[in-house]
Amino acid sequence: MGARVAGYALPPPTTPSFFERTRLAMHLAANTIADIADAAALARALRSFEPQVLFHLAAQPIVRDAYREPVRTFATNVMGTVHALEAARATPSLGQVVVYTTDKVYRNDQSGRPFTEGDALGGTEPYSASKAGAEGVALAYAESYFRARGPALATVRAGNILGGGDWAHDRLIPDAARAFAAGRPLVVRNPASTRPWQHVLDAVRGALLLAEHLDAAPATTDGIAWNFGPAPRDLRSVRDMADLAVRSWGAGALWRHEPDGSIPEATALVLSSERARAGLSWQCAWDAERSVAASIEWYRAALATTEDLWELTRRQVDQHLADVARQAA
Repeated sequence: MGARVAGYALPPPTTPSFFERTRLAMHLAANTIADIADAAALARALRSFEPQVLFHLAAQPIVRDAYREPVRTFATNVMGTVHALEAARATPSLGQVVVYTTDKVYRNDQSGRPFTEGDALGGTEPYSASKAGAEGVALAYAESYFRARGPALATVRAGNILGGGDWAHDRLIPDAARAFAAGRPLVVRNPASTRPWQHVLDAVRGALLLAEHLDAAPATTDGIAWNFGPAPRDLRSVRDMADLAVRSWGAGALWRHEPDGSIPEATALVLSSERARAGLSWQCAWDAERSVAASIEWYRAALATTEDLWELTRRQVDQHLADVARQAA
């Protein structure tokens, strides 16, 4: 799109990592390796780059890690958001701020009904509670500091995002790729659980469209939150996604069910994305099958050390945008 992009993040947390395998630093206008807990370093990075748009995605994003390390999780997800928005206050160049939280911010009554942006927030475990807290921080800054002088701010509630390059543990498709590559079956805890699965390129495209929307219409009476999720017809269970991963990988891929009651997990989570469809003309361009296939293609290529993963990533972006155009037509 021709944008100059700066990154601010911790060192890559996994080996392998998307950042290193795609040589991403070569394609950034600026690259700061630092902690969002370091408020002064973050403020310096923003002031020196003078961005027009800030996408705040830094988080402790693993539910099971949040159970093990609640203090770090709350510090990163809540106070990290405070640091990001304080830095935004001190950056006159900023016009728009997009804060990513999660689809798990809602007080889940297990009814299976689609949650809308106006539904009550809440969390009964550290991860979702910390992200609901981040939503509160964002709303407080939007109303207390940004409404009169800017920047325009919105939050994105999206989750269960998949795509090549994610090597985090305790996530279904990365776990599948690791297991299949090692000749082991994928272990699934709760095969009947349903989630709003979506490819990372759909989520990223939604964030870009939202930033453009904030530029054109910074004031809104509908609240700052936006859900991004698949259409109801593409709601899939963990079992469905495991089957798709096995089919995409091919020979030797298997999965098995091993119940694990060590932490409570919601059996159903459904989002309504009608606001994004109406206000941004956004919807997922890739369904679950296409999303899993693209992800497995990327992981298989990553196992072939000669594959140029930057070019593969660019090619998948081009394919995705072509599908968006066909969908719009």
